[in-house]
Amino acid sequence: MIITTTPAVEGRPAREYLGLVTGETILGANVLRDFMAGIRDIIGGRSSLYEQSLREAKDDALAEMAEAARRLGADAIVGVDLDYESIQMGNGGAMLMVTASGTAIRF
Repeated sequence: MIITTTPAVEGRPAREYLGLVTGETILGANVLRDFMAGIRDIIGGRSSLYEQSLREAKDDALAEMAEAARRLGADAIVGVDLDYESIQMGNGGAMLMVTASGTAIRF
């Protein structure tokens, strides 16, 4: 499955547009709170643990989106966009959602 942020795949014209496909992943409630506390504790530093968690969430969202495209019979997904969103919970906690979306196409 070709996955690209560009609007087309060079040299491979789209024969059919199959529609929007998405994938979502939500990181646990304590991750964002711990992340923000870590940033306050290590000003200007990086947290490899949270970077890895975000990377895994992104990969999971992309894999879910690719699976949705496969079910449609797609060869590629173009115009891919990744969004990261903080979701505030009623109990004062927060979750982080990673969403991948794009257009499934067939060559």
